[in-house]
Amino acid sequence: MLYICQAMKRILFTIILFSTVAFTAFAQVDRNPLNPNYRVDEFGNVVDQHGNQLDPSMVPQDLDSANVEIKSLAPKLYMWTIDERLGNRKNIEVDTTHHHFQNSNLVEGYKGHFNHLGNLGSPRYNRLFFLRDQIDRPFFITPYSSFFFAPEEFKFANSNIPYTNLTYYKAGSKINGEERFKSYFSVNANKRFAFGFNIDYLYGRGYYHSQSTAFFNAGLFASYIGDKYQLHAMYNNFTLKMAENAGITDDKYITHPEDMAQGKNQYEPQNIPTNLDNTWNRNTNFYIYLNHKYNLGFHKESLTISENNDSTYHEEFIPVTSFIHTLKLDRNRRRYISRNEPEDFYPNTHINRTSNTSNDSTTYIGFKNTFAISLLEGFHKYAKSGLTAYISHKISKYDLMNKDSVTVDSYKENQVYFGGELARRQGKIFNYNVTAEVGVAGKAVGEFDVKGNLDFNFKLWNDTVNFVARGGVSRLLPNFYMRHYHSNHFYWDEGTDFSEMNNEITSKVEGELNISNWDTNIKAGIQNIKNYTYFNGLALPSQAGSNIQVVSASLNQNFKLGIFHLDNEVTWQNSSNNSVLPLPKLSLYHNLYIKTKLAKKVLSLELGGDVRYFSKYKGLAYTPAIQNFHLQNEESQVDIGGYPIVNVYANLHLKRTRFFVMFYHINQGSGNSNYFLTPHHPINPRLLKFGLSWNFYD
Repeated sequence: MLYICQAMKRILFTIILFSTVAFTAFAQVDRNPLNPNYRVDEFGNVVDQHGNQLDPSMVPQDLDSANVEIKSLAPKLYMWTIDERLGNRKNIEVDTTHHHFQNSNLVEGYKGHFNHLGNLGSPRYNRLFFLRDQIDRPFFITPYSSFFFAPEEFKFANSNIPYTNLTYYKAGSKINGEERFKSYFSVNANKRFAFGFNIDYLYGRGYYHSQSTAFFNAGLFASYIGDKYQLHAMYNNFTLKMAENAGITDDKYITHPEDMAQGKNQYEPQNIPTNLDNTWNRNTNFYIYLNHKYNLGFHKESLTISENNDSTYHEEFIPVTSFIHTLKLDRNRRRYISRNEPEDFYPNTHINRTSNTSNDSTTYIGFKNTFAISLLEGFHKYAKSGLTAYISHKISKYDLMNKDSVTVDSYKENQVYFGGELARRQGKIFNYNVTAEVGVAGKAVGEFDVKGNLDFNFKLWNDTVNFVARGGVSRLLPNFYMRHYHSNHFYWDEGTDFSEMNNEITSKVEGELNISNWDTNIKAGIQNIKNYTYFNGLALPSQAGSNIQVVSASLNQNFKLGIFHLDNEVTWQNSSNNSVLPLPKLSLYHNLYIKTKLAKKVLSLELGGDVRYFSKYKGLAYTPAIQNFHLQNEESQVDIGGYPIVNVYANLHLKRTRFFVMFYHINQGSGNSNYFLTPHHPINPRLLKFGLSWNFYD
């Protein structure tokens, strides 16, 4: 850890040094270059004769008699994500905008949708039910979606010159603050083959006792996009270490500090007593992912017209049929270590009955292969839309503790699925996508999952309206760890400690309307769940005996008047059984800011404040020994919510550099001070945050 801290100091010094040099160079550059090959555009940026933005430091200011001409290669970069099962690419915008950059490192998310334990990197879940994560993650890492990413969330890049991004966040002091450093590097060996690496280091010391987080991720990736052969590959390794305190002993230290301070104004957060100390959760995970496909097709001549109106013919490859193979190997090991547990803090002890310590462990290894054949859209008589069929086989091995604390109980599961996809993606007005998967062997027998979406564009006066409909029906077996888990304080096996779990059956319908000129987005949907699987008030797995319906409606409406902007999100949702699936009725996000350009229109500025709020409800509690959220115990339930969290910020963007300064939770001490997003886990007090992100093209 000392080595890592020293490395962080060197990294920070390097970033500050680079920033100083960049700003000095910017200040010294004349924005009106004498070279006739360059000009200044309407925003004050130096561009070449084709309008490509240039680095001012590369533009000669004084031309001597030799009339030396310096040309800079304009950077061209695009990014995409992939579908984890079949490797289909989805182009995305390059992350260079500064809007919402101040919220990019918040555990509660860009618009405050997540409940969490307070510290940077802490476990979280989405309180908006329709936005809850559907991505397949290792069970105990699921709450760490702010740090851990699956293959389908990773951004691949292709650029004509090497691309590097460095991002650094910092808040608070060396005693209780938080830091995060992220780097991303991608380089092309040629126009088809790119490779690179990514690093993410997070360290949250924590404002409250025993809640520090120390996470590290390092990975390698490569992509090859050829006419006939395409490949995506990556390796990622994650190490997550969290100190656990199980919350403060009395909420009055936050809600009514005058009753607890013993003559003082209030307790410092670090001095507020907590339920646990000397307790940690540790997760180590790595995965290897490989997707590659071979295309069959034909060549045809295409006409290309250059900027000088010169026309040339060249051969273009048209793919018709693809053969696809995907492989994923992942391993996750979890340990729970507690060296000083209060007596009777956990109601049951199954293994170490003679002392107040726990040393739990479990390991999961998964190996999955998927083989597919795809008939591409528009080239087959019987498949005018794209049609894909696949078969997948997954082998999973789980190691659990035995009650003798020496031997290991091993479980193996095989799952075989047949699946298919029918898609139309090239239409200008109407597109759709339907996927279906059916379990045919092993533990997958009886499972199925069908999803579809429809995308329709139509004209409304002078505007284009986009309508999206989504729907799905599934019948899925609950996760292995909901059926089997062995530890010191929690020990269960289906068929022994409770009856075998039934498949969870869900059906969902949702509609979305987008009107771009009005900056309006409307969503509404309904979902029905049978055999809903959850952790009850004793943090034990359970299934609901009756159907549960969730109804949700959301409006995003943004307003603009000159440089003044007001962004709004209002979400209403209702659960038919709040004792099993509690949800806040109302969730709000509002962002009021000015947006303008300074310094001859080369410095973009957003200056404002935002607020997030949700109505009171009995939110989920958290237990370190299972590293998951669960219903509150009926004997000690409390409400969370009804408290606004207000941040003020300044967001700036200068060429390739973005940076922000934010006062987080500026309204601390006002109102009822009920600033809990998880019962007994207060969020951080008022503090100053800043962040810097710098893109390099060289």
